[in-house]
Amino acid sequence: MIVMKFGGTSVQDAAAIRNAAQLIAKEKSRPPLVVSSACSGVTNALIAIAKKSATGLVDEALVSLKALQERHNKIAKELFDQSANKERLSLAQEKFTKDFVDLERLAQSLSVLGELTLRAQDQLTAYGELWSSLLLNHELQQHGIDACWFDARKVLITENGFTRAAPLFEVTEAKARELMLPILQRGTVVVTQGFIGATKEGITTTIGRGGSDYSAAIFGSVLNAEEIQIWTDVDGVLSADPSIISEARSIEHMTFNEAAELAYFGAKVLHPSTILPAVEKNIPVKVLNSKRPSGEGTLITREPKNGLSRVVKSIAYKEHITTISVQSTRMLMAHGFLARLFEVFATHKKSIDVIATSEVGVSLTIDDGRNLEAIINEIHEFAEVKVEHHRAVICIVGEKIKFTRGIAARVFAALDRAGVNVELISQGGSEINLTFVINETQIAVAVKCLHDEFFAA
Repeated sequence: MIVMKFGGTSVQDAAAIRNAAQLIAKEKSRPPLVVSSACSGVTNALIAIAKKSATGLVDEALVSLKALQERHNKIAKELFDQSANKERLSLAQEKFTKDFVDLERLAQSLSVLGELTLRAQDQLTAYGELWSSLLLNHELQQHGIDACWFDARKVLITENGFTRAAPLFEVTEAKARELMLPILQRGTVVVTQGFIGATKEGITTTIGRGGSDYSAAIFGSVLNAEEIQIWTDVDGVLSADPSIISEARSIEHMTFNEAAELAYFGAKVLHPSTILPAVEKNIPVKVLNSKRPSGEGTLITREPKNGLSRVVKSIAYKEHITTISVQSTRMLMAHGFLARLFEVFATHKKSIDVIATSEVGVSLTIDDGRNLEAIINEIHEFAEVKVEHHRAVICIVGEKIKFTRGIAARVFAALDRAGVNVELISQGGSEINLTFVINETQIAVAVKCLHDEFFAA
């Protein structure tokens, strides 16, 4: 059994859904658990509708809802508007009509309340994956594939942390083995949704933006899949962001650790949490291009592949970073200062990306500005604080970078030649990355000069 996850661009319209169905049909012998994202742009549209409704712009929200309904009906017509498939078209349109009536009621309710709760947002945004997976399931069935549509909320059980709900793995594994596995074992393709789950009480949740990758890895892990395929619109994991480096190369092979670092530090092919469940079960992950399925893509495994000469695999970045510099003479020859500082961030549930320390100062970065004022006020009680916005974290990733002589010299020499000022450096915490902070206006310059340095030859 394998898992095949299709991203938003891989199910964005009728042509993409037909293509996805063809890819699934080729794998039916092992048989696939298919995880579908919402059609490209739908989740963003649903969030915008929710926000408009909550701010009183319900008429605009309803116009946007109507446009979404028409988009999905159009896809259904292109897929099923033939005499032999009228029944499938009718079933899909009936489902869309019912769902959009429910969404109109929810929009009206948000308008009356004047507030968008996280729970309501999850309830609304879950529809995108439900619709796309329904269309994909019907497309498979009309071509004679034994396929079963399955509501992921019956299996992926989470805590109550709406919009970023944490999966309950033991409960999820038990339900997946009870409900999904028997269907797969009889050779039926299971078509389900990414991104969405439910609490033990059955309340709809979501596991974070980009969470369809994570859903696929969770399902693969709890069902002991032999492989997890991530179908996207690029040729695997690339050596840099192709919007900056048009000649970015596909990486043939990388380790779980390398992929996790790249995902966390901004590589957009994978969700940051995707790799973790696969690592635990040592399940290979393949990142493939649904628009060019003949390509090799990227294979991600636990152990590095022998014989690869290139140390640096990829250059990733995170923008919209805030740097916080804390200085206090109380740090000098004192214990407990860092514990007190980090306790402030822990209290506000704020994660730290990069950190550097000296005898009297600590500099660190965060990528989430919520509660920042409260954090700064607390730190001011025992230290001086300087905050700088509009920063970026650049991350050079590759196996054994820490132990490879000359890598750091090449990185900073290239940056110097390009006129890029480095404000904060972190190396040593991991064997596979070298991380530094720059002004985000210099992202493109930094990425280009580094890509030229390590990939031009």
